[in-house]
Amino acid sequence: MFTVFTGGDTGAWNILSIAPVIGESLVPASHLGIASSASLSDASATPWQFRGVTSHVRYVERAEKIALTSAQAGLGRAEATRAALIPIKKSAAWWELTQEERRKVFEDKSHHIAASLKYLPAIARQLYHCRDLGEPFDFLTWFEYAPEHATIFENLVVALRATDEWTYVEREVDIRLARSAV
Repeated sequence: MFTVFTGGDTGAWNILSIAPVIGESLVPASHLGIASSASLSDASATPWQFRGVTSHVRYVERAEKIALTSAQAGLGRAEATRAALIPIKKSAAWWELTQEERRKVFEDKSHHIAASLKYLPAIARQLYHCRDLGEPFDFLTWFEYAPEHATIFENLVVALRATDEWTYVEREVDIRLARSAV
């Protein structure tokens, strides 16, 4: 089963902005809906729709996985009324690297895990894989945080985009959101 992110006129999240970071942007939409594949809506009726699956954590060593698991906050916290969906597509050069070579870029050079740990638990995160689903992006990264942690989130994004790993990104769109009033 996969998760579906749909940009359109309805959804639990108001879209505050859609900004291209690298490459093309997306068609504007006012809301973002998130659903399981079991409740998939007609994609032709929306400006855009992306599918992704959660998977096991990759490129981590045991100690890093334990550290991440113990520090990570869960999604859906009442105070986390801000979010970001950041679809990313990496270059062919990234995918031509072996798992070991990607790990070296990801952590040994970029310190992705080590740098991210200091932003937990204020920022909750879930990675969705979509490369093998034929989607236009390889990953959909979902972040949730409380409004008072917006600066912390900005610092995280700036730090990650400044790494060697990001030299392999060929398309990235930054979608900022606020939870819709119920």
